[in-house]
Amino acid sequence: MRRIAVLLLWLCLCLASVPAFAGGFSLRYTSIPGWDGTPLGAVVISPKDQGAGPFPLIVMPSSWGLPSLEYVGRGTVLASQGYVVVSYTSRGFWESGGRIDVAGAATVEDVSAVIDWALVNTPARADAIGASGISYGAGTSLLAAARDPRIKAVAAMSGWADLEASLYPNTTPNKQAVGLLVGAGLFTGRPGPELARATERVLWNDYQGAVQVTLPIVGTRGAIHELNALNANGTAVLLANAYNDGIFPPNQLIRLFNGLTGPKQLMFAQGDHATIELPGALGLPNEVYTAAGRWFDFHLKRVANGVGSEPAVRLRSQKNALRSFANWSAVQASPTVYGLTRPSGLLAPTGSLASGNSTGWSYGILTGVPTIADSGVVLLSGLMQGLGLQTTVSVPLIARGAAGVWTGPSYSGARNLSGSPSLRMTIAPSQSNVTVFAYLYSMDGLGIGELVSHKAYTLRNAVPYMPRTIEFDLEATSWDIPAGRRLALVIDTTDPRYSDLSSLGSLSFGSPSAAPSRLSVPLR
Repeated sequence: MRRIAVLLLWLCLCLASVPAFAGGFSLRYTSIPGWDGTPLGAVVISPKDQGAGPFPLIVMPSSWGLPSLEYVGRGTVLASQGYVVVSYTSRGFWESGGRIDVAGAATVEDVSAVIDWALVNTPARADAIGASGISYGAGTSLLAAARDPRIKAVAAMSGWADLEASLYPNTTPNKQAVGLLVGAGLFTGRPGPELARATERVLWNDYQGAVQVTLPIVGTRGAIHELNALNANGTAVLLANAYNDGIFPPNQLIRLFNGLTGPKQLMFAQGDHATIELPGALGLPNEVYTAAGRWFDFHLKRVANGVGSEPAVRLRSQKNALRSFANWSAVQASPTVYGLTRPSGLLAPTGSLASGNSTGWSYGILTGVPTIADSGVVLLSGLMQGLGLQTTVSVPLIARGAAGVWTGPSYSGARNLSGSPSLRMTIAPSQSNVTVFAYLYSMDGLGIGELVSHKAYTLRNAVPYMPRTIEFDLEATSWDIPAGRRLALVIDTTDPRYSDLSSLGSLSFGSPSAAPSRLSVPLR
């Protein structure tokens, strides 16, 4: 029944798409043998009335939980522009055979098997092959490009380079993301042994355990571990993501981008997982997919469209302003550094983000007690931010007994924060394990803060009451700050998005002279 439903949906989409590109492409559904013969449901879209070819080939593995028709809309656009496109359902999902192996060797080898099939059964060129996908398809495409030098260019959207950094940031399980992925896998596919073990832990509400059982495999399941191969192949890599991606956040992709030595571009904008590029996948006008099309035109067709001379980094703010940079070092250059002072005041003790270091102080809060500051809901909050509806909090109403709060100076003119803020803080918890959450807000005169960025950090196996200095980056963003607003930093110990290790106890903040507590912000 599932296969029949997929085919009916595919047929409806095809009939709806044909009028827009009539005469420009031909389309058929087929089954392609994977690397071990496992059948993979696929839609093959080829140029029509555009000569005999051969044509550049783009292979598009499906996202986690989605079938082969995911890219049919974009595939018809590409085929009408002279590309052979094969959009297929990843192993273990929907009508494809096999089991979900979490981007294991079989899933990655399937990309090469699809290329082999396409070179025999379509008018595809062997010397002009690209791979592209969203989410699971993005990560799979990157891994396949590292292992198959025939893939000359990749456009990876809302993907991952490092699974551990994505789902286990600073050893803190992202339980909403893990739960969402596990649920989608159960509903749309057939989990393999690794996913089944993680699923069992999730069903018992053990997200720490769910992550732990997958840690042994993550070293082979992300392109960050395949950098040498990607660089040796000279693969041209386009990465596009949302700042607020609740599953694969941006910082882990920045590490990959910085390590690439071949042609590369990085695009970030406001939104959540797969929300920015989704209209483009359906074939609608879309900035990300327009860039991907130009990327393939330049690197596969050798069209002189200027891609090779464009800035490598493009950041779009929540106000839709676009800022371009030559590289990520230019993004992070000359940050503004604020020293954290001791919070003071009777009703709502608040510290300052000061121009110089402030040392020798301490300030305590309770741990394991929720506050109204949090990172929002995976998929929903980021999507709302992309639509201009910000995640907000009343900073004056944040319970100071359970959070440290620091505010900066009011800006006399408009400012922009583009890049990744970083925090250094000395903490002394009363327990051996504790999780802290840092939130950075743009706050107006009434104390209403818009969430700019956040990050989790879990301290494990600490000596109780012994000060420990921790340093970590908040997620990258581009945020326009109007005149009259100020930055606000909030640190507490619980967040609904994550599985924390904070129990009821206490936590002391400090700022020793050897390592003053400070916030570094790439402001312009």
